Amino acid sequence: MKNLQQYYTELDHECLSILDWWMKHSIDDNNGGFYGRIDNDNNVMAGAPKGSVLNSRILWTFSAAYNYYKTPGYLQTATRAFNYISTHFIDTDYGGVYWIVDEFGKPLDVKKQVYAIAFAVYGLSEYYMASNDETALRSAIDLYNAIERYSHDIHRGGYLEAFSRDWNDLPDLRLSAKDFNEKKTMNTHLHVLEAYANLYKIWPDEELKKNIIALINLFIQYFIDSETGHLILFFDDEWNPRHGMISYGHDIEAAWLIQEAAEIINAADLIEKVKELSEKLAIAAARGLDEDGGLWYEKDIINNHMVKEKHWWPQAEAMVGFYNLWENTGNQSYLQKSLDSWSFTQQHLLNKQKGEWNWGVKADNSIMQGEDKAGLWKCPYHNGRACLELMNRIKAKQQAAS
Repeated sequence: MKNLQQYYTELDHECLSILDWWMKHSIDDNNGGFYGRIDNDNNVMAGAPKGSVLNSRILWTFSAAYNYYKTPGYLQTATRAFNYISTHFIDTDYGGVYWIVDEFGKPLDVKKQVYAIAFAVYGLSEYYMASNDETALRSAIDLYNAIERYSHDIHRGGYLEAFSRDWNDLPDLRLSAKDFNEKKTMNTHLHVLEAYANLYKIWPDEELKKNIIALINLFIQYFIDSETGHLILFFDDEWNPRHGMISYGHDIEAAWLIQEAAEIINAADLIEKVKELSEKLAIAAARGLDEDGGLWYEKDIINNHMVKEKHWWPQAEAMVGFYNLWENTGNQSYLQKSLDSWSFTQQHLLNKQKGEWNWGVKADNSIMQGEDKAGLWKCPYHNGRACLELMNRIKAKQQAAS
């Protein structure tokens, strides 16, 4: 087994490599901001639209990188993302953020996807920590208030999925074509929780704290299946579940994000309960581990069919989630699972010739073709965050031991 210092050193090297790739390849000097899409060979796809999620995740990643390394170029890149989001994505008339703008920054898809607004809150909060720019804090609070005003289901709890530009109902609420068209989803709730917890670090508002507690309790009550430990991904507005898919990456991501939120607000009565649930989620996620340490993408439980692909982001979340469980329990097998996820990633997902991580591999470990290296979904957030999160934890453990 690798020692923690070796793990730290490898993560540090990889984090710097990821950040370097995005600074070299993603900046759009012609039209501003960042390119909307780059293929696996680092070719910019001309005319590609630009997504709010990608830009908010770039904002978070480079803000967090600056907060860790204090490298001026990282803050400059974060500021570029902040300025672009402020100018092109935030809807100053109706609130919230646009889903997609065109290559020139003009609104293209103006729906209000709450998932995307949450990521803007997440990125803006981290940027405020890096820059102390009060405009970023105000924008984050304004977006939080928009979510609470329009999306919060005050009668049944939770948050509704999507709206038109002026916050009216939409016939299609889905984030992507593979999702069920339901009013409440685990994915959006998880990232609203993540965003609210990051906002609380810089704005410890009591109502915000109550909303974070309510979100954690929704995971306890609805989203975590009490029998299997897996997450239930889709519900109607009355909390009737739509069973269909298991997402192993979301299981292990939630295993540490829910706990982190409880710890940020110092909810002592929830932390121990959440730690138990974290292990339950991790045990469920581990059912998707292959012998080589890689985590399968998802399983269709209706047809009992495993999707035999290993995408980049579940491996990144497995690195953090299983490490977190090792810290909670002292069980060395969880640390080994974190290390195995990283070893699989090093061997099969790192694009050693052209930088960054490949989107994923098939069952035979051949690279999935036609997928993005940067795009509406492919970003520096999961892999960059995994590196930064683990480096912070390893450093803290080493300092505590010295």
